[in-house]
Amino acid sequence: MTRWRRLILPVLVTLPVLAILIGLGTWQLQRLHWKTDLLAHLAAAQAGPAQPLPANPQPWTKVFATGRFLNDHEALVGLEVRNNVLGANLLVPLLRQDAPPLLVNRGWVPLERDKRLNQPEGEVRVEGYVRPGESAGMFSATDDPAGRRFYTLDPAVIGPALGLPDAAPFVLVALAPAGLPPDALPQPVRNFPQPPNNHLGYVVTWYGLALALVGVFSTWAYRRLKEPEA
Repeated sequence: MTRWRRLILPVLVTLPVLAILIGLGTWQLQRLHWKTDLLAHLAAAQAGPAQPLPANPQPWTKVFATGRFLNDHEALVGLEVRNNVLGANLLVPLLRQDAPPLLVNRGWVPLERDKRLNQPEGEVRVEGYVRPGESAGMFSATDDPAGRRFYTLDPAVIGPALGLPDAAPFVLVALAPAGLPPDALPQPVRNFPQPPNNHLGYVVTWYGLALALVGVFSTWAYRRLKEPEA
């Protein structure tokens, strides 16, 4: 019994570490299931036909909306480098009949450009996917509402800055129509987002570390118990 007392303190130190490792592995396993379901949903939505945009759409669904672009109320969101050219996403309000104005992400444009943008007039039909709004974090870049430059895709902030306080609380990300030239401006996205799914590796890592800890501790405890008492 005296020998077993040698393990009390090491066990008390090891158990919390083991619990943390198992907890991290379980959390990543849950994330793996969530990400797998999300990717399946995105793939199914992209493959299916676009549906009329409802009043309260689910995020990442394929929809279409009709209306008239307010091209003189456009804004730029974010920063992105393409082919060594710095640019941003062009956000243009879409006025709809009997529905709130809708902010449409029409695609990437260079910050400095000598090519005219495609700015359709009159009634248009925009097909894309619903993207929920974001909220600025502690380390988010500061927006410039007066200059219509934004770094967080927050319709609650961007809408009023563009004179549209009743804008829908989500954004429609336009998909490139068939036959659109690759050098057209704006350059809409051509596919739904495909976030990486690396969670399986994290699951193996955390559970593997937990097993290694158990193995190392068991070996050490076995040898410690075999040592003669002082």
